Parts: sequence; C-alpha cells; structure tokens
Amino acid sequence: QVQLEESGGGSVQAGGSLKLSCAASGRTFSSSAMAWFRQGPGKEREFVAAISRNGRRYYTDSVKGRFTISRDNAKNTVYLQMSSLKADDTAVYYCAGFATDNDLTTPQYAYWGQGTRITVSS
Repeated sequence: QVQLEESGGGSVQAGGSLKLSCAASGRTFSSSAMAWFRQGPGKEREFVAAISRNGRRYYTDSVKGRFTISRDNAKNTVYLQMSSLKADDTAVYYCAGFATDNDLTTPQYAYWGQGTRITVSS
C-alpha cells in the first residue's frame, strides 16, 4: 500500500520561509512524477508545483521564483522549499504522487497525502 506523509507545516509571518517534506513508501518512488497541491480557506484545491521523474519542474505562476520543488530518490522524498511567503499562501498543502496522466499540473495522481497546514500571517 502506498503512503505519502507530509511534514513541515506550521505558522510563519509574511516574508518568511518553510520547507515541506513528503515521504513516500510502498512503491518505487524514482519512476514517478510527484507534485504539491494546496487548498486555501474557501477555495478549491489548486496545483502548486510538480517534478517529473527526470527532474523537470513545473510551477503555478503565483509561486514562481518563491517556491522550489525537489526530490531525493534515495530517500523517497519530495520537498517544497517556500520563501517570501504571503498571506495568500495560507492553505493546506497536499503531496501527490504517481501520476496517471502526462499533464503533471492536474489532480490526476493516484495517491495523496493527508495534508499539512501552512498559515502565513501578515
């Protein structure tokens, strides 16, 4: 059974930084694209960032230049380094893995974590 477990959430002031981690287990990690999505208060879940199995990165426009997605296949872990955080980044962040479609920006992933909450205060 595949499990994705996020960590690293918390509260931070605007302009601060946080790093999220997502540890995968139960399936070969290195062969899969991985992604982060988020759902803010009263909003629909939205794409944040993705990394292909070859390391190609994709970002939604609102986080470009501020967030960096990376992966460590040896540790079966994907990361999201977030900097220059804004109040609009407040959301529950979800790790998603094992894409079922070539468009890595859509929520078509087979497995999802439980989410980790980020609160950015201004």
